[in-house]
Amino acid sequence: MTRRQVIAVIGDGAVAHGSAKEEFAEALGSTLVSRGYRIICGGLGGVMEAAARGAHTSPAYREGDVIGVLPGCNPDAANPYIDIPIATGLDHARNFIIANSDAVIAVGGGSGTLSELSYAWIMRRLILAYRVPLLAGDADTFTDWSAVLADKKLDDNPRYIEITDDRIFGIDTPEDAITLLAEKLPLYLRRPPCAGKR
Repeated sequence: MTRRQVIAVIGDGAVAHGSAKEEFAEALGSTLVSRGYRIICGGLGGVMEAAARGAHTSPAYREGDVIGVLPGCNPDAANPYIDIPIATGLDHARNFIIANSDAVIAVGGGSGTLSELSYAWIMRRLILAYRVPLLAGDADTFTDWSAVLADKKLDDNPRYIEITDDRIFGIDTPEDAITLLAEKLPLYLRRPPCAGKR
């Protein structure tokens, strides 16, 4: 039996109802499950809940498709769309577990998301980042990390010599994510050792 690949969806812990990030995350969750992937997230609200909710709307959805790795000790803290809540008690350190999925897709996000992106970069995971549409007035305020890092490298350390276009790949639609997963994920499935040099 072939293992179904697990895609992390990371981002804002709170999003406005009807916002571009909420709508994108929900459509992304549905699309990923429809294409045979499982989802892992932080198990709480915002982007995590929207993606998990979207997964449940997919015609291909099966119980167990949505995994939530919670920062606290109580599995009941998970949003209602999490099939498998894993209560870690690790607080933000649980971000390492989420980032060690087969690929990571960022939707907006603050410092917690940035830590997950950093871990994923260090572990040489395929990373996709939603180019969040800027709204009027956004130029003078915080810009979402997925938009900041889309189409960029996190640092200059070579992760895969043979992947000449290695970077955090920017996406605008869930379909972009599916296209890049199909094209790039096989190149990124090697796992570095858990300790020592990369």
